[in-house]
Amino acid sequence: MSDQKENQTEKSQPEAEAQPAAEQASAPQAETEAPQDQHDPVKKITRNVFIVVGLIFVWYLFADRHTPWTDEARVQAYVIPIIPQVSGKILEVNVSQDDVIQRGSPLFRIDPADYELNVELAESELEIAGQEIGAGMASVVTAQAGLVEAQTNLEHVNVQSARVFELEQRKLYSKSDGDKARAAIKQAKAQVNSAEANLDKAKQSLGAEGEANPRIRTAMAKLKQAQLDLSRTQVLAPTTGGITNLQVDVGYYANPGAPVLTFIDADDVWIEANLKENNLANLKIGDPVDISLDITPGKIYKGSVRSIGFAVASGSNDAVGGLVTVKSSSGWLRDPQRFPVVISFEEELPTGVRRVGGQADVQFYTSNNFVLNGIAKVYIRLLSWISYVY
Repeated sequence: MSDQKENQTEKSQPEAEAQPAAEQASAPQAETEAPQDQHDPVKKITRNVFIVVGLIFVWYLFADRHTPWTDEARVQAYVIPIIPQVSGKILEVNVSQDDVIQRGSPLFRIDPADYELNVELAESELEIAGQEIGAGMASVVTAQAGLVEAQTNLEHVNVQSARVFELEQRKLYSKSDGDKARAAIKQAKAQVNSAEANLDKAKQSLGAEGEANPRIRTAMAKLKQAQLDLSRTQVLAPTTGGITNLQVDVGYYANPGAPVLTFIDADDVWIEANLKENNLANLKIGDPVDISLDITPGKIYKGSVRSIGFAVASGSNDAVGGLVTVKSSSGWLRDPQRFPVVISFEEELPTGVRRVGGQADVQFYTSNNFVLNGIAKVYIRLLSWISYVY
């Protein structure tokens, strides 16, 4: 028995000695793992990424309302179709495709021969009207003289008849002599009435005097119309701008109402930007704007808000008598509605920059927030430089 106990004690001693040795070996390993967990680069990068994303999200929430930005913006200007007001064969074309011209410069000229002839005819009609008025004035003078003669004759007849009537009462003249005197008075009065009628007729035929005369006014109106048509044979540029869609040449027959070329007005150029509804919360007319045009990378132009659209077509209003079509959208989030915002340039643009339809990035500033405005200014300038590569 004693031998067995001694053997057991001898076996337990090595085991007891081995156990502390194992614990001592594992202790340094645990100590080395703890610092590795604290300096794990993956966890550190992940944490930093979440912090950056959170900051960007917070910035986006504020910037979307206080410093909105959009790349849905294009350069716009008035597009004017050049339409001749008279017909005829084109004799000269003074411009070429994509020319830049000044206000009042000649564009093209229509054959003026027919219109020069119309001017000569109208001048002749005006002279004839003047001559007719001269003849009519002579008729008035003649009629006036006839009236005076008839009135003088009536006075003479009245005097002579008065003597006859006096002698008739004294029984010195017969009744037939008195009847002859009364008939002479009636005849003289009729002659006066006839002379007055002739005078009125001559005056009505003559009309008003000078330029107030209807025939003179009619002749002058025809002359003015002929001169106006003649001036319209030379078509001039309405403003400073450019020529596009030129599809005619010498010999082309121009018709009134049919466009001959397209003119782009360069005097008034603006940006039309489409902003989401939540971008409009703080936007006001007159707010400053930074504009980056794709055609001039690295260049920022100053502008201001001219107008803010307050209505767009929703596509749900059908024809009268029909049913309303409800437009449905699928997906977790619906597409944001956009409204047009017109932006004026606050500085003169070079001629080559004013191209209708050119794309732009637009940064709006609705407040004086130093942080948001500073970030927005850096952002729009970064986008302007990036436009070098696309």
